[in-house]
Amino acid sequence: MFRTFRGGQSGGWRVTSMAPVKGDPLPFMPALSVNDSEAVALPLVPSRNSWRLVGVASHLRYTERAEKQELVAVQAGLGRAEATCAALIPIRKTPAWWDLTADERRAIFEDKSHHIASSLRFLPAIARQLYHCRDLGEPFDFLTWFEFAPAHASLFEELVAMLRTTEEWRYVEREVDVRVVREVLAA
Repeated sequence: MFRTFRGGQSGGWRVTSMAPVKGDPLPFMPALSVNDSEAVALPLVPSRNSWRLVGVASHLRYTERAEKQELVAVQAGLGRAEATCAALIPIRKTPAWWDLTADERRAIFEDKSHHIASSLRFLPAIARQLYHCRDLGEPFDFLTWFEFAPAHASLFEELVAMLRTTEEWRYVEREVDVRVVREVLAA
């Protein structure tokens, strides 16, 4: 199943901010739509009025069995009614990251950066899903999607600030931070 994030003029999420953290920005769009499908149609002509990022949820990588069990026990699912705030953070890692073996990446990811262990305290307040897109020819390697209630916005800021200080983040070549709020339709 492919997940498509489309920045454009309309969508279920209103963009409140878009900022390049590292590298090139994405063009600002006022709305974001998020859709799942079994196939992705390629755009015939690039649009000046929208952008599209596509990824696939995959198995957990760099995660050991005990860590996976701990994550599953405390993480919340996406789509909770109270989670009206979200962030799409696309990331591309450096060629040096991809030149490492899987066990070397695991050592940086968890043994040195404590990505999983440090992030556990933010669950279940912040729901998250990682979408892989490196092998799809996309401009990013990962699309990270987070959902949280407005009351947990400062907790989310703490989470991303912590992750950006790790050794793992030194391997980030491009990152864009897109913040959104769920559109509420008038009755």
